[in-house]
Amino acid sequence: MKSKTQNKSYREWFSADELHVESKKWNSELEFAKDEQKFLNNMVKDYTLDIIDANMFNTIKPVVEMLDTLEKDLQKLFKRVRLHENQLQIMVDDVDQKRMENAYLDTHADLKEEVEEYFEQYRDTKTKMFNIVSKVIKKKKQKRLLN
Repeated sequence: MKSKTQNKSYREWFSADELHVESKKWNSELEFAKDEQKFLNNMVKDYTLDIIDANMFNTIKPVVEMLDTLEKDLQKLFKRVRLHENQLQIMVDDVDQKRMENAYLDTHADLKEEVEEYFEQYRDTKTKMFNIVSKVIKKKKQKRLLN
C-alpha cells in the first residue's frame, strides 16, 4: 500500500492590523514618490538648456526615459496596493475562508516584492538624475566664473 506524502508549506501569518499597516506604508511611500517624480520632472525642465549646453543630453535621456517608465509603473502599482488594501476585509471577517485568506497573503507577498523592486529601481534612477544635474550645475558655475 502506497502512502501519500503531504507537502505542507508554512508561512508567516500576519494579523490584519500588520497587513493594514504595511499596505498604508506602501501607499504613503508611493504617494511621496509620485510627488518626488513631479519635482524631478520639473528639475529636468528647468535645467534642459543647461543640460544641452553641457553636452549631457545623451547622458540624461535614458534616465528620463526610465523615470517616465517608473511613473507609469507607479500608477499601476498604486492601483494594485489600493485594491489590495480594500480586500483586507477577507482577513477580518469572522468567516473562515482559508483559500481566500491564503490568496490574499500570496498577493500581499507578491506586492511586497514588487514595491521593494520598484523602489530599488526608483532610488537608482533618482541618484543618476541628481548626479547628472549636479554635474550640469557645476559646469554652469565654472562657465560663469570663467566669463
